[in-house]
Amino acid sequence: MRLRVHSVAGKMPAWVQAGVDEYGKRLPREWAVEWVDLPLAKRSKNVKTLDVIAQETDRLLKSVRNDHLVLLDISGKNWSTEELAESMAAWQHAARDVSLVIGGPDGVDDRLRQRADQRWSLSRLTLPHPLVRVLLAEQIYRGFTVLQGHPYHK
Repeated sequence: MRLRVHSVAGKMPAWVQAGVDEYGKRLPREWAVEWVDLPLAKRSKNVKTLDVIAQETDRLLKSVRNDHLVLLDISGKNWSTEELAESMAAWQHAARDVSLVIGGPDGVDDRLRQRADQRWSLSRLTLPHPLVRVLLAEQIYRGFTVLQGHPYHK
């Protein structure tokens, strides 16, 4: 199983990469996360927001291929850490590549929601992309520690 995070976003501040790297180096190779950064669609006053969303959704759909797709979506299911760990165990057991998807700043269109195998809400709050990356990296690590019976989660 390969675990990838696909994100449509601009350049991230250094603290984001430092946070993501910190949790990434704690994971064993079989849980290593590949971060796939996709460019933002061009925005201007002449381009409709729906067209921007469609372009970014097209890029995401091409990027995730036939992977098990988990869309990070405010309307998705709120998982506890234990529920995340259960999902991670199921992903590993299925031996299928998994893609977690963070949409662009304007969101994604319904094609991606329909394609998603799971929809996960990190919070009912609207979170900025940089914070989502660090939070996601930490939660993947935390889910791994739960599966291992490691005391980090306590």
